[in-house]
Amino acid sequence: MTTVEIDEVATRPSPTEARVDPSDRIRVHGKFFFAGNQKHFVKGVTYGPFAQGSHGSQFPEPAMVDKDFALMREAGVNTVRIFTVPPIWLLDTAHRAGLKLLVGLSWSQHIAFLDSAAIQAEIQETVAAGVRTCRCHPAIFGYLVGNEIPPDIVRWHGAEAVRRFVRSLVARIRDEDPEALVSYANFPSTEYLTIDFTDFICFNVYLHDETAFRRYVARLHNLAVDQPLVLTEFGVDSLRQGKQEQCRILSWQVRSAFETGVAGTFVFAWTDEWFTGGHLIEDWAFGLVDSERRPKPSFGEVARQYKGVLPPTLPRYPRVSVVVCAYNAERTIDRCLASLAVLNYPDYEVIVVNDGSRDRTLAMAESYAFCRIISQPNKGLGVARNVGAEAAAGEIVAYTDSDCVADPDWLSYLVAKMEASNLAACGGPNFPPPEDTLVPAVVAVAPGGPTHVLLSDEVAEHIAGCNMAFNRKALLRLGGFDPIYRAAGDDVDICWRFQDAGYVIGFSPAAVVWHFRRNTVAAYCKQQRGYGKAEALVYAKHPFRFNFFGQAKWLGRIYGDLSASLLISRRPVIYSGVFGRGLFQTMYEPPSSLTALLPLTFEWSAASLVLALAGIAGGGWLWLLTVPLLATWVVCVTGALQAPIDKRFSGFNLTGVRARALAALLIYLGPLLRGWERIKWRVKEMRAQTHIGFIETEQRARIRWRERAFHLSYWSETGTEKEVLLGGLTDFLVPQKYLVAADTGWSNWDLKIARGLCSRCLVTVCTENHGSSKRLLRVRCALRLSHLALFLLRSYAALTAFALILGWPLVAAVMGMAGIVNVGVIGWQLVDFGRLMHRIVEAVAKQARLVPLEPARRLPPRIRHPRETTNPAEKSCRTSESPLVGG
Repeated sequence: MTTVEIDEVATRPSPTEARVDPSDRIRVHGKFFFAGNQKHFVKGVTYGPFAQGSHGSQFPEPAMVDKDFALMREAGVNTVRIFTVPPIWLLDTAHRAGLKLLVGLSWSQHIAFLDSAAIQAEIQETVAAGVRTCRCHPAIFGYLVGNEIPPDIVRWHGAEAVRRFVRSLVARIRDEDPEALVSYANFPSTEYLTIDFTDFICFNVYLHDETAFRRYVARLHNLAVDQPLVLTEFGVDSLRQGKQEQCRILSWQVRSAFETGVAGTFVFAWTDEWFTGGHLIEDWAFGLVDSERRPKPSFGEVARQYKGVLPPTLPRYPRVSVVVCAYNAERTIDRCLASLAVLNYPDYEVIVVNDGSRDRTLAMAESYAFCRIISQPNKGLGVARNVGAEAAAGEIVAYTDSDCVADPDWLSYLVAKMEASNLAACGGPNFPPPEDTLVPAVVAVAPGGPTHVLLSDEVAEHIAGCNMAFNRKALLRLGGFDPIYRAAGDDVDICWRFQDAGYVIGFSPAAVVWHFRRNTVAAYCKQQRGYGKAEALVYAKHPFRFNFFGQAKWLGRIYGDLSASLLISRRPVIYSGVFGRGLFQTMYEPPSSLTALLPLTFEWSAASLVLALAGIAGGGWLWLLTVPLLATWVVCVTGALQAPIDKRFSGFNLTGVRARALAALLIYLGPLLRGWERIKWRVKEMRAQTHIGFIETEQRARIRWRERAFHLSYWSETGTEKEVLLGGLTDFLVPQKYLVAADTGWSNWDLKIARGLCSRCLVTVCTENHGSSKRLLRVRCALRLSHLALFLLRSYAALTAFALILGWPLVAAVMGMAGIVNVGVIGWQLVDFGRLMHRIVEAVAKQARLVPLEPARRLPPRIRHPRETTNPAEKSCRTSESPLVGG
């Protein structure tokens, strides 16, 4: 198993960072660079291009280069970006000065290069020749395969064609220098040009507003996903802005970049001397030093930032309690606690809650003297998290799992985000570490793992339980975690409850933990079954957040999981500006519709399997019944081909075929196992509620069978009219992705609410005026099938009758059974929707301060649920809040 071992975990560099041995290759590990055992922040400047010197290359004379490099080291610079291939003497000079070079491989990217095979071949050879000149030199940091291909050229050829060509150049570089780091310098005008096959992500960004700068860096982090983000250009023209303003802007740009988690920065430029387009540029002055190498005020400020502690020191370091809940975790807890021992944070404690482990977990945890250990009988994850929160002495409680390894700066980035934005909750990404064998490597990228969901680049809808932090008072004020969640689902529930209470959940993309995934197929299947059970339990508390398949309806975008790429959806839309001249040409991904989910749902898979068996048995044209199943398999195979499997196991060989085949199998099995458990536990929950006599609503609905409707009535002493209730329903349902249509004057209902493809609810409200401010509001919710559902059921009936007329009893039986099954499923969904609407109307009415006219007269005695306990600590963690009403 390859991961961040204790001896490989980087520690915080001192203000005078020790010189990295230039003979060591810089390596990429997650979102950061490492040199040997130390995290390596790139602190760079751009150098050139210059006019051709007497030595024949586009660099100053050697004496001036010596002076420049010495000044750079004085300013804390460790990496220099150059725009042309350097001569060997310049590489040697950089090596002697202790500097690394990021070499730009320039080629004819300003012309329509894909229109000529000869030009493409010339570019390939130019790139290869440049690498051959520099390869294996200890001063090389890496190569940039291109820089800001003009948007008109990308638009002319098409982004995908340009992407393929750049990929071929990257492959050519790796043929020449297999160990080299490679990237491409993109910029906002071609943000949609996705270059995700390099070792790190580079962007040139010129923004002089700090808020806009931070927001765009957050966006770039999400584009980079699990790769380091480097800002390869940003700067200020001191000729137009003034030297003091240049100093001020560069100060916050460098600080903001490192505070938000970039792996490196390159200030443009080192000197005002700049030669491009065949002549010297004299009306711009971006340098930290002028053409005579006299330092400007910005030189000293950038030097202060580069020679200081990275990430930058926070104004305040609130005490943090790190809680690790462990159950039979002997395989991973040693690495977890070893990483927590060397966190670069001055004031934190580690609490290990041993939840009844039967292996060596407790003994291994006790070997770490800095840990506070709480042992208890096995009570489940929700209780364990609450025990940790109750015992915490910190202002902030940060949770990670026993199968995680934290980045050294994990807490620093989490707290920085919470402090800067005044957040009560914040999380970060979790990435699977590299695996040494095929099966764990494939399981690590299979869909269904813990991930985050973002509403925007900085605000999360969901953060994974293995990487989340909360203000302790806010967490306890909400009642902590619900003990009902013994293994999963607790993070989803707490995130939704925080949002319902009005809190914003932040996201810090640099606050990374490495999360070991399940290392066998059996363990993965068990995990998916557990997630299915958790979804059923969460549904019981938050039904309006689920679609009629029982799957969560996320309002944001899912990141870091293969599931998102499996969805059949419309192609992304690119904003290019008029005539392709937009400065920020952004790619917008439309949300996936419910139909996009169908081929990977349990219901679709189960039905398609039955239809396929019937088609095979019937033969002839009935073979067409196998099409739904084949569609699912096509999605699985396509997903397997897209899966980011480790390169060691994904080549064009037998090993690669085995890996892709296993990935396709897991993509198919995951939803089946998850869906089956979800349905099974939802049925159990409904039975349990029936036996317990659990009442969630304050008013019994009057059911009108002939109308296929139920009635509710509410009293108001404050003159509340129907518009208040109808508006409240609309405001409640629309953000949850329900389709709500209001009466336009031609309907005999007030609101039409759609849930899924089959269920509809027609809401009508009647207001009785009883004098003064007294009002009686009568609500009728009529449940109806959609036109699609009616068409489907009538089609089954017609096909059954048609088969009987033609004398095909087997076909008639199959169609009849399929129709009956669909009637049952659709009917159950409609009834379930009715129950849900009852709860939603009650919740909205309660918010509007309406009093139920016919409340349940007498609640039956509450019988303790088998899951409940008499433990006072657990009871204190329960919440009495409504699952529907935020507040």
